Amino acid sequence: MGTLRSIIEKYSFGVCSYLGAKMGLQSSRVRLYFIYTSFVTLGSPIIIYLVVAFWLNIKSYIKRNGSLLFD
Repeated sequence: MGTLRSIIEKYSFGVCSYLGAKMGLQSSRVRLYFIYTSFVTLGSPIIIYLVVAFWLNIKSYIKRNGSLLFD
């Protein structure tokens, strides 16, 4: 079970850790909220999760290169 958890955390794009750090919550709590709201609302938070993951990847790409995306 520990191996599965480490694989999921490694490939989860860091969205839950980022949101947890911004809101002052543990990342495990944020993950639980995503899971619970996904069950209640039939998966719509998954779309929000993917949008935030895309935004974080673009943000890190811009910071890494130090310029705009289309320069």
